Amino acid sequence: MRPRDVAELIALAAIWGSSFLFMRIAVPAFGPVAIAALRIGGASLLLVPLLAARGDLGLLRRHWRPIAVLGVTNSAVPYFGFAYAALTTGTGVLAIFNSASPLFAAVVAWLWLGDRLTPPRVAGLAIGFAGIVWIIVYKSGLHAGGTLLAVLACLLATVCYGVSPSVTKRHLSGVSPLAVAAGSQLVGAALLAIPALLAWPATPPTLSGWLVVAALAFVCTGLALLMYFRLIAHAGPANAISVTYLIPIFAIAWGSLFLDEAITWPLLAGCAVVFLGTALATGILRPRIS
Repeated sequence: MRPRDVAELIALAAIWGSSFLFMRIAVPAFGPVAIAALRIGGASLLLVPLLAARGDLGLLRRHWRPIAVLGVTNSAVPYFGFAYAALTTGTGVLAIFNSASPLFAAVVAWLWLGDRLTPPRVAGLAIGFAGIVWIIVYKSGLHAGGTLLAVLACLLATVCYGVSPSVTKRHLSGVSPLAVAAGSQLVGAALLAIPALLAWPATPPTLSGWLVVAALAFVCTGLALLMYFRLIAHAGPANAISVTYLIPIFAIAWGSLFLDEAITWPLLAGCAVVFLGTALATGILRPRIS
């Protein structure tokens, strides 16, 4: 990659890593449903006008069915799941769960699309899922009476993220990534609008809370998606997906810096195991077998 692409990759990882920090800060005041709806709605306000300016709004109508599915699997459900888990789960753990999405994507692609699983990829799946179990047991608080629902919410969000690439590959190949992103955000916002109104907090959030939500919606979601698509175009999908491995590093750092969350060896070990498994399962790391 060019130095400019590397810099953009690092900046994107820092922005996406901060999204878990912003969720942790804002979700107690807004609640998980409102946070998810505002995040998706704000991103829609940024992406849909850009799509209209390109004259591609017609793509939403032509491909509305798979885009609507992505509105559920790539927007509404995972954003709510991580927001709900953020009530009780640290930023680093949230980001590590998120980084395991390619593991589930590999399994779904194998089951649905018939993608080949080589021995290194199978080993990667086993290692990666072992890392997830490690984090669930030792870092999500289950051994100390922690909330099981938060863990299940993270897993549901991660599985949904894993389904989305296969939906895109099967039904949206060749469609503008901006149209897919804008359409899925728009559908997600529509799905969560009424639930968000029903679950709206009784106490009005503060101005600082609204600023955090604005950063989450416009910077960590809308702008980050645009940066990601730009990186795919300039550096290729394989290089762009490597942002997954950098996000937890920044999330752990932001959580430690701003929320005094502890950085422990078990957390780092679980992170490393998930990274190794994901790299093998996605084919980014390809060991030679003599």
